Amino acid sequence: MAGQRTRPFRRHLEGAPVIRVLLADDQQIVRTGMAMILSVEDDIEVVAQAQDGLQALEMNALHRPDVVLMDIRMPRLNGLDALRRLTRPYAEHRPQVVMVTTFDDEEYLARAVEAGACGFILKDSGPRLLAEAIRAAAVGDAMVSPPITVRLLRRLRTSPGSAPATGLSPREEEVVLLLARGMTNSEIAAALGITVGTVKTHLTNVQAKLTARNRVEIAAWAWRTGLARPSA
Repeated sequence: MAGQRTRPFRRHLEGAPVIRVLLADDQQIVRTGMAMILSVEDDIEVVAQAQDGLQALEMNALHRPDVVLMDIRMPRLNGLDALRRLTRPYAEHRPQVVMVTTFDDEEYLARAVEAGACGFILKDSGPRLLAEAIRAAAVGDAMVSPPITVRLLRRLRTSPGSAPATGLSPREEEVVLLLARGMTNSEIAAALGITVGTVKTHLTNVQAKLTARNRVEIAAWAWRTGLARPSA
């Protein structure tokens, strides 16, 4: 039901905090399906649902979720406009927002990157990817469905050339390149022979140097500038 009340805070069996999720989609059958899929995950709890962008803002203020799964096309206030309000610097509560869509629209995807989305997933991606997208967003990683990745990179890619000077160290550029290829922190650490903590430190420094809001924006920068290339 849209606008359901928050259930008491709980922890899963390992004692780690449960990831609190808000579902925002104008189709009740889609919200119900996602809620059922996520109900079997011990570390994820759907704390509220919204049927349009305005209600998503209300439920975000009321329930303060960790992650919002947001449809792009909704009535009253669409997902992109709601995303902009949720991620603006002076917002009272800024959750991680993963855009969920059935549309392979490159323009929408590019606009969502600019608005601060931390991940993208297609509605037909399946239960495993849905849960992984939420977990990735909760820890600051990014999950992008493979079909969306192809379209994003095509949209963001520029002609090959040298990346502009940004003050990134050679190691930071290596981390960014692997990030742009879709690797998680653990995968980057394994590829470079460093710890996950070191990867996080590098990405924190890169984020500050590029004034990027999240990993998606760092990856977008890499593709726009030519640091990341299809043949790389």
